[in-house]
Amino acid sequence: MSTTANTTKAFDVVSIRRDFPVLNEQPYGKRLVYFDNAATSQKPTAVIQALVDYYTKYNANVHRGVHYLSQRASDAFDSVRGKVKDFIHAANEREIIFVRGTTEGINLVASTYGRKNVKAGDQVLVSAMEHHSNIVPWQMLCEEKGATLKVIPMNDKGELILDNLEQLLHERTKIVSIVHTGNSLGTINPVKEIIKRAHAKGIPVMVDGAQAVAHGSVDVQDLDCDFFSFSAHKMLGPTGIGALYGKFNLLEEMPPYQGGGEMISAVSFDHTTYNEVPYKFEAGTPNIADVIALGAAIDYWNTLDREAATKYEQELLHYCTEKLSAVNGVRIIGNADKKASVVSFVLEGINALDAGMYLDTKGIAVRTGQHCTEPVMTRFCIPGTIRASFMFYNTKEEIDFFVEQVEKAISFLNP
Repeated sequence: MSTTANTTKAFDVVSIRRDFPVLNEQPYGKRLVYFDNAATSQKPTAVIQALVDYYTKYNANVHRGVHYLSQRASDAFDSVRGKVKDFIHAANEREIIFVRGTTEGINLVASTYGRKNVKAGDQVLVSAMEHHSNIVPWQMLCEEKGATLKVIPMNDKGELILDNLEQLLHERTKIVSIVHTGNSLGTINPVKEIIKRAHAKGIPVMVDGAQAVAHGSVDVQDLDCDFFSFSAHKMLGPTGIGALYGKFNLLEEMPPYQGGGEMISAVSFDHTTYNEVPYKFEAGTPNIADVIALGAAIDYWNTLDREAATKYEQELLHYCTEKLSAVNGVRIIGNADKKASVVSFVLEGINALDAGMYLDTKGIAVRTGQHCTEPVMTRFCIPGTIRASFMFYNTKEEIDFFVEQVEKAISFLNP
């Protein structure tokens, strides 16, 4: 029996798919093929039920009420911080800050650590494959401070070129902010090596972990990153919630991000004393329901064989890459040696949006355009790509149908 068959049998995707009710939907009367997982993943029933249970059984504000509902909501909410700590292998749950998602996590670091430590003439280092969310906040900071944004370049395979990294890391480099796994090309970057080299010069590193947490285990202590941010909706949880990890000593030294309730311990018109970490960074009523549902998503991940899930996604990646590569008129963008389950491609003479709309009529959900990585598209001299991105609930049969419809789209749109 082949390795593929063994892995597939061990993972049992047929059983897994039953946990995701939306996969039974039939857009335009067609079977749904959901290949837009890099944008947002689907949610298992357990996550959906966690939201329903909160709103129907114990909806109340947390940390303020002495009544039963508030106490129950507080207990459910507070337990999730520990679940996130374990999920990314942080040392202390006080190093976990709830944010709206990866974007807010990066903005928090740029607005607090960055604003305190970056001065005129300094530089911030990012890479050529960053999501706009890991470019624009640093640009804003650099414009405010009179600093410079520097970029690690990328080769034709979609891999970072680290030959000149030592020259980019110097005494005026105040922080490196880098994506762990690229959303538009799927490249898995050597972040541990970059962190090691940055730390050798005393430079902290922020990691955009939005894609990484969904496609393999993350250990922030092993990476030794200083900050790590991710979004729940990329890893089976709800939208509008995520987490920022920061090393405790750095969080202690950083000023608050926003002012309001919860982030204070005492307030007068003369002076305010801020709360301890992590509450210092969590102003206002939190997103209670979605934090609890994030906890349910982590609980679901803990029922899976993560290694088997990742191996299965790699099978899907290689299977789709091989199938698409055999289609005349298809050019895959991004052929890094280490990739997550993303296939980004263009069709000769066909606009990506037109192809995406055609595929949509067949029930196939893909993402088209720049994927919030316009500099990546500029690097490859293309306006955008068609991106098929897989999760462990996708199948090879779906890929077969997808490739068949891509061939038909070529014939239909470019006869």
